[in-house]
Amino acid sequence: MARWNPFGRKENERDDAGVADNNQEQVDQPDESVESVGVFGWAKSALQKTAAVLNTDIRDLVGKEGRLVDDEFLDELFAYLIKTDMGNGPANQIRSDIQEKFRGRKVMMADLLDSAKQTIHGIMQQEHADIAQAESGPTVIMVVGVNGSGKTTSIAKLCHLFTAQGKKVVLGAGDTFRAAAVQQLTVWAERLGAEIVTGKSGGDPASVAYKAVDAAQKTNADICIIDTAGRLQTQANLMDELGRIRRVMTKVIDDAPHEVLLVLDATAGQNAISQARGFTDAAGVSGIVLAKLDGSAKGGVAIPIRQEFGLPVKFVGLGETPDAFAPFDVQTYVDALFDQIDED
Repeated sequence: MARWNPFGRKENERDDAGVADNNQEQVDQPDESVESVGVFGWAKSALQKTAAVLNTDIRDLVGKEGRLVDDEFLDELFAYLIKTDMGNGPANQIRSDIQEKFRGRKVMMADLLDSAKQTIHGIMQQEHADIAQAESGPTVIMVVGVNGSGKTTSIAKLCHLFTAQGKKVVLGAGDTFRAAAVQQLTVWAERLGAEIVTGKSGGDPASVAYKAVDAAQKTNADICIIDTAGRLQTQANLMDELGRIRRVMTKVIDDAPHEVLLVLDATAGQNAISQARGFTDAAGVSGIVLAKLDGSAKGGVAIPIRQEFGLPVKFVGLGETPDAFAPFDVQTYVDALFDQIDED
């Protein structure tokens, strides 16, 4: 299956009149656009709450003169890392690496940061982070997640990304149980120049998915993005429905969907890991969209998700506007995570 990076484009002028998901918390938006400050600038802004925790805690831990690496130091370091929700596994790995390199010696801030960055970079390193592309015909992207995760807004951002490239997009409003979600996606489709397929309120989501994929194929669309009903990962009957939606798509295009993106709310912390586990089993998730990164002090949650599931984080949501969306880049993420410490 071919792949492409959808971000080799000139950013459109930013539109600040965003439509927010009814279930998505409002967050402060950076004043600058992606075009003006670049992806690192936006990542730095989005991770400022997480970086601030590390900045304060690690500076207090190490001090200006450095500190002897002993059991007490290692335990304190572990506790500070856990506060960012990076999870026991990654935090333990960072602690073990520091212990192996510096135990019984004084460690300075620069040495600790270099070691932590190397460890996180090794955990997060990923291949195939670009969007999978159909060999022929429309590329079908199925989007899943719980209500309130930012799923519908993330779909709008994906649509904005592709239409800005001049690609023809068809949206399938498969969250038929929430009229607000269908209405919101319809507004976005109109604004972004995309076609949208809807169904009856409370109707069969699989029917909407089938019709949307069929419409995308018949109209020679480039991209078809399917929304699905928000559900908890513990709702077995609803999770089973995701499998049925996938199977229905194959009646139109044999290898559809080409991507299954799980939208996770970065502010959910460790609960996002439980969601990743449930949806991966039920829907065959191929990549993660980490939404609301700019509203969270738990930006480290991407690390255990990558470590435990091996799923690439493909996109990050950095605000409410259509262009507040970026490809996930490991080096940018690691640098932004520790940037406030480096600057002081």
